[in-house]
Amino acid sequence: MSRPVMTRPVSVRVIPLAATALFLAACAAQVRVAPAVYVPPDAVVQVRLAPPPLPVYVQPPCPVAGWIWTPGYWAWAPAGYYWVPGTWVAPPRIGVLWTPGYWGYIGGAYVWHAGYWGPHVGFYGGVHYGFGYTGVGYAGGRWVGGTFAYNRSVTNVNVTVVHNIYNETVVNDVNVTRVSYNGGAGIRAEPTAQERLAEREQHVQATAMQRQHVERARNDPAMMAHANHGHPAIAAIPRTGRFDGRGSVGDHGAGERANGRSAEFRGNMNRGNAAHAARDARRPEARHPGPRKHRNAKRRQNRHGQPD
Repeated sequence: MSRPVMTRPVSVRVIPLAATALFLAACAAQVRVAPAVYVPPDAVVQVRLAPPPLPVYVQPPCPVAGWIWTPGYWAWAPAGYYWVPGTWVAPPRIGVLWTPGYWGYIGGAYVWHAGYWGPHVGFYGGVHYGFGYTGVGYAGGRWVGGTFAYNRSVTNVNVTVVHNIYNETVVNDVNVTRVSYNGGAGIRAEPTAQERLAEREQHVQATAMQRQHVERARNDPAMMAHANHGHPAIAAIPRTGRFDGRGSVGDHGAGERANGRSAEFRGNMNRGNAAHAARDARRPEARHPGPRKHRNAKRRQNRHGQPD
């Protein structure tokens, strides 16, 4: 015969748990929640060292009609800064444009703001990446219906490959510098009203091709700033991930012909500084004819770049 099992009444103390829940709810109520802002994965990078100046290079010709230029930039790895070459990229869908990433000096650190695809070009720190990225918006091309058209005055295209072209003079209202970051001793620029609106639009992160391109640059020792001293041998390539030298261009492209293009295309290079821009503006071949002029939106503050 089995013995009866003795049970003891167990009291559950609910009052302390309820009090704790009320306390946590009260604390949460005091926390200010920031509005939802698009932040691509792995976009939060803070560095104490300023990024190097932008290299001077010429743009490879567009290899495929419909691809959009994404400028090169300095990225960060545990071993230091490394150069991600500028390249042509297939957009994720029709109608989107690329907003380049940029470094911003905030609270004693250099913070990386990752680039993204969207209906309009947003704020990228006022950095003059060249080839249509003049610090405000993008003047290198535009969507015309479901087709992307290229502005030949600032974009290197082979007319045997690309047929949707136009010529529109781009006038810079700011000093052109090689400074690669916003804030601090770098570029002084704030978002325009249009750029603030663009930041609230639906965005698409960098494509798989772009991410692979960055990873390839990260794993190439020659791309490290401490190895190339800020002058990468491969500053731009026509297709993502192609680091074998085919069609690539290096730093100091100011003395080279732009991939067989006429001498006037030298005006499309990523200029070294304002002195270079002023000198080239005096050359007849640097003036590009066009039906109308594209002017950058006015900033509330002037931009000032640090000297090289």
